[in-house]
Amino acid sequence: MTQTDWAADSRVTGQVVIATYETYAEAERAVDHLSDQGFPVERTAIAGRGLSLVEQVTGRMTGWRAAGQGALNGALVGGLFAWLFGFFNWITPLMSLLLLVLYGALFGAVAGALLGLAGHVLSGRRHDFSSVSAMQADRYQILVDASAADEALRLLDPTPTPSR
Repeated sequence: MTQTDWAADSRVTGQVVIATYETYAEAERAVDHLSDQGFPVERTAIAGRGLSLVEQVTGRMTGWRAAGQGALNGALVGGLFAWLFGFFNWITPLMSLLLLVLYGALFGAVAGALLGLAGHVLSGRRHDFSSVSAMQADRYQILVDASAADEALRLLDPTPTPSR
C-alpha cells in the first residue's frame, strides 16, 4: 500500500495506519497489548490488505456424495421441524414426540437426498468437486483514530523510554 492509499484511508475513515503485520494473530496480539495498557481499543480497526480467495478442495463430488450430503442436511432440518411441531403442540399427534422427530428426519433425509442429487445433475457436472472457500490477506494493518495515533504508537513502541 502506498502513502497515497494510507492518506485516502485517513480521509475516508478518519484513521491512520500505525502498524503492519504479516499475520492476523500478530495484529490481534498488538491490539490486545493496547487493550492491556488501557488504550481505548474501540478507536482501532484491523484491516486485511491484499485479499485473495483461497478455495481448498476437499474431495471429488459424485452423485452418491451429493445425495448423502443432501440426506444429512435434510434429516437435520426435518428432525428439527418435527421436534418444533411436537414441542409446541402445533399438531396433536397420536404418536410420541420421538416418533414424530424420527418421521421428520426420515422424510427430510429422503427429500434432501433427492434435492442434492438433482442439484448435482442439474449443475451439468461442471463443478465435480467439493471445496471450502476462505479469504486470506497478505498483511494486516492496525488503523487508529488520527487523534489517538500518537498514544497508540507510544504504547506499541518496544524501545524503553529513558527514566528521569
